Amino acid sequence: MTRIVTPASVADAPEASRPLLDAVAKQLGSVPNMFRAIATSPQALEGYLSLSGALGKGTLPAATRERIALAVAEVNGCSYCLSAHTYLGRNLAKLDDAEITANRNGASNDPKADAAVRFAAKVAKDRGHITDSDFAAVKLAGYTDAQVIEIVQHVALNSWTNFFNEVFQTEIDFPVVEARKAA
Repeated sequence: MTRIVTPASVADAPEASRPLLDAVAKQLGSVPNMFRAIATSPQALEGYLSLSGALGKGTLPAATRERIALAVAEVNGCSYCLSAHTYLGRNLAKLDDAEITANRNGASNDPKADAAVRFAAKVAKDRGHITDSDFAAVKLAGYTDAQVIEIVQHVALNSWTNFFNEVFQTEIDFPVVEARKAA
């Protein structure tokens, strides 16, 4: 059971959140529970959507962004985000089951994406305290400084949603995928 009241619909959300939730509905075709729960604070919803939208315009491919989200959700033990990103990974990024499993294990079957996912998982697990060799590995794989910054920002954004959903026990509204255990 959730710890806060989640608005049942866009109309039940605070007035300042409604246009933002309408935009989510246009983009996703529905408004998942997490967005409606965040909408309780219009400022938090605006901040989340702004950062997410800006990163969506970055240079990391959508599939790599989903891979990172899966790795970080597993590190943080967030079943809501694992469920959502497994669904999005399969249906939007076209990741297969073997790739999703690799991502949950902090890796990828794609050699270039593997470096990004491993780096992201390391950043999440070690709270940013990476080694010079960790940094060198992601750079050696061909990622630019700007892309490494984006990877770190994706770790931070996904960690925030992981924490949000765990703190407020957001009801999962995707096919359920259980986290193994928070690191």
